Amino acid sequence: MDKLEFNNKKQCGLWLMLVGVVIVLSDIFGGDFLINPIVFLAGYYICFFSVNVNKKVRKKLSQGPLSKFQIKMIYVSLIMLFVLMFCIAGPFIPGWNWRLIWLGVFLATAIHFIPWFTIHGFSMLALAMVDIIVCIIGYAFPEVSIKVIGYVDAITKIILGTYLFFLSKPSAFVFRGKAKDKEQLCKEG
Repeated sequence: MDKLEFNNKKQCGLWLMLVGVVIVLSDIFGGDFLINPIVFLAGYYICFFSVNVNKKVRKKLSQGPLSKFQIKMIYVSLIMLFVLMFCIAGPFIPGWNWRLIWLGVFLATAIHFIPWFTIHGFSMLALAMVDIIVCIIGYAFPEVSIKVIGYVDAITKIILGTYLFFLSKPSAFVFRGKAKDKEQLCKEG
């Protein structure tokens, strides 16, 4: 693999905007849960199936194919998300510490954006770093409301999603290393 092509930024942008709106609504209707898990999960899955599973939407928004490697990375990042949520947020579920549960969910989500670089490009690393910093602030300063953390997380996703959907163009990342070109490798191999 010599390069990664990022052809599905519009789909990712729509997904991020919708998830950001879901987080805002979950935050507004949080109640005793601080961020409403029913609104969050229902909205998350409706948006997921509407954007990421819907073949018509994917085809309309795609500006080129994903590689087999990128498809594998989608699965790796999703598995990573659920493992991280279990490890970071899971320990607080028995005590129903909603603040730490939600911080764990937000942190797990932020970390799982790192391998998304291979799918959608450098913007995913920026999103991951901003969201990780927001979570660290949430852990370091317990007086900062989880609702504020939720709104900041949502706004970050909406802003980046808007950029990806409306302004971003397909791009590529070319691996530059000391590797020899394919012809030379074939001759030597």
